[in-house]
Amino acid sequence: MSFKRLLGKFLVWRIRHLSTRNFVIMVGGLVGVVGGIAAVTLKSAVHFIQELIKHINVDYSYLFFPVFGIVVTALIARYMFREQLGHGITSILFYISKKSSIIHRNKMFSRMITSGITVGCGGSVGLEAPIVVTGSAIGSNIGRLMHLNYKQRTLMIGCGAAAAISGIFNSPVAGVIFSIEVILTDVTIAAFIPLLIASVLGSLISMLLLGKDVLFSFELTDPFSAADFPFYLLLGAICGLVSVYFSRTTLWTEKIIGKVKSVFPRAIIGGLALTAVIFVLAPLYGEGYDSIKLLLQGRVQEIVSSSALFSRFQDPWFIVVFGLAIILMKPIATGLTIGAGGNGGIFAPSLFIGGITGFVFSQTNNLLGLNQGLSISNFTLVGMCGVMSGVLHAPLTAIFLIAEITSGYTLFLPLMLVSAVAYSTNSYFEKYSFYTAKLIKSGDLIPSHDKDKQVLSLISIEKMIERDLLTIHPSQTLEDLVSLIKKSRRNIFPVVNENDELKGIITLDDVREIMFNSDSQKSLIAESLMHRPPETVQSDEKMSEVMAKFEKTGAWNLPVIDHGKYVGIVSKSRIFNAYRTKLRRQNKE
Repeated sequence: MSFKRLLGKFLVWRIRHLSTRNFVIMVGGLVGVVGGIAAVTLKSAVHFIQELIKHINVDYSYLFFPVFGIVVTALIARYMFREQLGHGITSILFYISKKSSIIHRNKMFSRMITSGITVGCGGSVGLEAPIVVTGSAIGSNIGRLMHLNYKQRTLMIGCGAAAAISGIFNSPVAGVIFSIEVILTDVTIAAFIPLLIASVLGSLISMLLLGKDVLFSFELTDPFSAADFPFYLLLGAICGLVSVYFSRTTLWTEKIIGKVKSVFPRAIIGGLALTAVIFVLAPLYGEGYDSIKLLLQGRVQEIVSSSALFSRFQDPWFIVVFGLAIILMKPIATGLTIGAGGNGGIFAPSLFIGGITGFVFSQTNNLLGLNQGLSISNFTLVGMCGVMSGVLHAPLTAIFLIAEITSGYTLFLPLMLVSAVAYSTNSYFEKYSFYTAKLIKSGDLIPSHDKDKQVLSLISIEKMIERDLLTIHPSQTLEDLVSLIKKSRRNIFPVVNENDELKGIITLDDVREIMFNSDSQKSLIAESLMHRPPETVQSDEKMSEVMAKFEKTGAWNLPVIDHGKYVGIVSKSRIFNAYRTKLRRQNKE
């Protein structure tokens, strides 16, 4: 028996014996298992590549591999998968908003392959975004396989994302919250159960296959001191400003390198630029978790000594300056990696730069002797939370992630404080998160609080255009118009010349009093009877813009123009009917 027939029989059985709610929970669990396996596979592949590179005993070999990784990734993406990589989570939000939560099948493995090469070879990005894309694609395609509707497919995307984060960090709570804060944004209580199950199963799969070999973990050694409250408050504001700098500089760098249009030259130029940055500041090589671990263990000098140019420098103040240089250059390194064609995310870079920020802050304080001494490890961890909160606009995810990877809630209060302050500071300068800003600006994503625009965004103007209205030439007479009125089911007549250019419109009200006057029928031409429409609509306009024109003019019908040519008429009543249908369908789903 074929898989298709077997699946069909299973779906018939489930309709008879399983409620939709329980079935969605079961599918969520399946997504969690597959997503967890994907996370383990990616981590293992990257670890294998990194170990392989370590065994190559060639001086400065680490400078060659980032270029190699970016070039190979760019070529694979262009010629094998035929896709543009960019920021993975941004693309997931686009699929949810504009593609009915249907993600292409190749994304279940393409991001794993390309990110594994990029990060494994030392690209200055993280694994988290690619594995989230992989998990989301798994959720979407399993949802399609199980004939789930749009809302249920979207929930499965969230389950895949939760399982991915949970599997890669062994942090099930952070996985759930990340999915809610970043991916789904609009979740009911009923959706929590599938998310929880998916996240737990993703974490269990990771623990069973990898044990305690998680991407990043640390056991707290220093207690939290309430007397440090003012310093945490100040750190939160600094982290907020650093997050603004990180977001803007990363995007700016991507834009600059993106001006090179050809794939191979862009990869070479970007890779060489990244190599130059890494040569000066070696900690920018790879994700940066190893450097953070050294900071937390108090082995700060090893970070400096990893850079050949500065290995002899021992002065504590130089280490602070070195940390500031890392903060300034990390966004550039990340932007070069992604912009040149590499695959990775900003999740890990935001944690890395946050950890360095916390270290620089506490170390500077301790050197100045402003108090009895701040815990460098605690401030490093809290700094990670602060910058991540600002960049991702996900304060709860940042709080619980750091809490879980430290195996306790000792730092819960400072984590909450710094996360809130950093988020608020970033929000003052950046209204939207790193992932959503571009989509919202282009109109491809509507903020969850704007329900009206959300529904309007689902309505295609192409489907609203009435193309069968009877038109009249400017030189035709009123008599010709009367003949059209007899045949037409509408009371509006576009006046269109031989070049399909709209000259005006005539409504039944315009000619009602004279249409039966025989003298007027012979003498009056359409050009003398028409009037200019109050506004015109472009065929590629967003529906929210179209409705704004209706509200401004008070009109019920507006002509549609495409490249100067008349296309048809769009009516407010037809849009209202479509709006009501979409709204009812959403509520039903």
